[in-house]
Amino acid sequence: MIESQLRFLKKLLFLLFMAVFRRLYSAFEWFWRNVCLFWRCAKRVLLSLRGYAVLPLRWLKGSGSQGELERIAEDSPEVQEPRPEGQHEAAAVSKRTADSDRELARKRPRFEDDEGEFDGEEYRVDPTDDLYCGYDSTWEAEEPPWGELPMTRRPAALNYKFSSFERAARDMQNYRHGYPSQLRQQRFSQVSDDMPNLQFYLGRKCSEPDGVYIFSFHEEWYRDYSTLESVHSYIQWLFPLQEPGVNYMACTLTKEEITEFCQNNMAKANLLKSYKLMLDFYGIKLSDEKTGKVERSSNWKDRFNNLNRRTHNNLRITRILKCLGILGFPHYQAPLVHFFLEETLVHGELPDVKDSVLTYFLFAVLDKRERRRLVKFAYLSYSRKEEFVWCPRKIQRIWLKGIQGRKQAWELNQNQLTQYSEDESQDEET
Repeated sequence: MIESQLRFLKKLLFLLFMAVFRRLYSAFEWFWRNVCLFWRCAKRVLLSLRGYAVLPLRWLKGSGSQGELERIAEDSPEVQEPRPEGQHEAAAVSKRTADSDRELARKRPRFEDDEGEFDGEEYRVDPTDDLYCGYDSTWEAEEPPWGELPMTRRPAALNYKFSSFERAARDMQNYRHGYPSQLRQQRFSQVSDDMPNLQFYLGRKCSEPDGVYIFSFHEEWYRDYSTLESVHSYIQWLFPLQEPGVNYMACTLTKEEITEFCQNNMAKANLLKSYKLMLDFYGIKLSDEKTGKVERSSNWKDRFNNLNRRTHNNLRITRILKCLGILGFPHYQAPLVHFFLEETLVHGELPDVKDSVLTYFLFAVLDKRERRRLVKFAYLSYSRKEEFVWCPRKIQRIWLKGIQGRKQAWELNQNQLTQYSEDESQDEET
């Protein structure tokens, strides 16, 4: 009797300890996130105030070192941001042709490029380009070494959109290189050898802490939009990565697990069902399983409204894109990103998702050629081209010349047609 009471007391104390620990852990996470946010805001304010003091040095030390000038440009406030060389010309041209650009965008710019379009030497970017990002390898011949910092900081670094893109590019570089920092941590930590994510996708293990098997997700959670929206612990089980997330009970992928997963047809088939489950949640359907092409579903208006209001889904979509890239469906990445680019830039839907599409979704695509095509599509569809920061200025000038050439050809054709009509009218009168 006494032993059973002691066992019950120990169990009760253990459950109490776990409850307190979870509470303290959640409070610590909340405190840490807010401290980091406060520090970033305070640092930005201090650097801005400091910039007013050092800004005159730019004029006094014209013969100073390149590093000093770049440091001053980095510390200067945004209100002092100079326009980069060539931006006046691009802005003037874009303003003169804004209406016709929008008309071209509505007609859906070509997604495909000519064979070998991006292979020319003119598409190689110099690091001194105003909008060059050292973490983005889209316009490089080879991937830059992981973790290598950009060598220069230009005035564009003071642009909020470009700074956000630079931070996101660093995360995407880490993803494209297979999370080397996470691999180093796994060497010194205890990693499970039973491949829990693969076991979950084979139906042999349930998710934690929800206790749901993969088949139940596909059958019982399908179109249960309120549950899919409010529960936050399942997304790391449905779309695992090599990086941790908010659910500390979910397991990160290992290289061995990725290899086994990609060779298992049942696991990949279930991942495809999970992808369809989340696409339906966002008002999208997979129209071609071979190519990965997607389109609007019948209830897209209601689901788009939810997606636009609940911006935490942007993080989920980024995770989905990353997971598709490493678990056997990299060819599904570009069609989904192209869909979001078209919806946001051409059709004007999902305004609160647009920045995430350009900054995160686009650069999660592993295929460099597809990534370049998507960047070009985004630039051609972007109304204010002088504010486009997601590719180097040199590339933008090349595309801008192409736009001007097509417009001149179109105007010439229209003039010829008008002249021909006038000549026909005069012949009929005579």
